[in-house]
Amino acid sequence: MCDNIQLLCGLCRIGAYTVYRRLCCKSSPETKPNFNVLCIGLTGAGKSALLALLSGDEFHNIPPTVGFSIKALIFEDCILDVKELGGGENVRPYWDRYFEGSQGIIFVVDSASTEEDFATAKSELNKALSSQFLRGLPLLVLANHQDVEGAKSDAEIALFLELSTETGRRQWMIQACSVVNKLQVEAGFANLRKVLLGGKVTAPENGASDMNRI
Repeated sequence: MCDNIQLLCGLCRIGAYTVYRRLCCKSSPETKPNFNVLCIGLTGAGKSALLALLSGDEFHNIPPTVGFSIKALIFEDCILDVKELGGGENVRPYWDRYFEGSQGIIFVVDSASTEEDFATAKSELNKALSSQFLRGLPLLVLANHQDVEGAKSDAEIALFLELSTETGRRQWMIQACSVVNKLQVEAGFANLRKVLLGGKVTAPENGASDMNRI
């Protein structure tokens, strides 16, 4: 029953957001390209904090997302409607119900995770990427919490997640980041936007995106 209530709340938020955007656009036609982007990752990966950082909202002490939320990120070249899905064990089984309509994927991973959580993150990412609705979509992996002692590098995480196997299937990029360095987060989103707008970002053979390191 609790899961059904969370799903219903998520649908209501999405519906309300859609109505709001349509009403606003009546008086001010949108000229920028608009992309629907999916944001997933385990609880504690820092999805909400990174999105709040980019939008200029308060990002300290943000509680874990329960269910689903949507945030519009307005950039100079486009608008990203980011649909963030909660990463709890009771929510992840329902992720695939919200994949349809996505045009890009953001996967946030806690770089200082335990081995068990890394394994779970890899499993959930593989499940998501196998969905028919996400096939071929560009993928941005945010290796978050780089400011935490013991955090794995973006190169290590790329190898562990076996991102190189996605070559030929989709464009992917990985960005080491944390909330203490907004430039890193912006660099990752800049590359994702470049791909969504028709450009191309090449991942180095070592599995890490050196061009994204700041």
